[in-house]
Amino acid sequence: MTTWEYATVPLIDHVTKQILDQWGEDGWELVQVVTGPTGGLVAYLKRPTGEK
Repeated sequence: MTTWEYATVPLIDHVTKQILDQWGEDGWELVQVVTGPTGGLVAYLKRPTGEK
């Protein structure tokens, strides 16, 4: 069974693509983008932990 680790990342409007590209290069998959509690965007990401 695959196990996952998760991360939440605040997104800055003018560098959103660069932020997501960097996390993607590190093996993270974007799950969802939502409006955060202070009004900015927050990305939820996941990646396998490698444990089985």
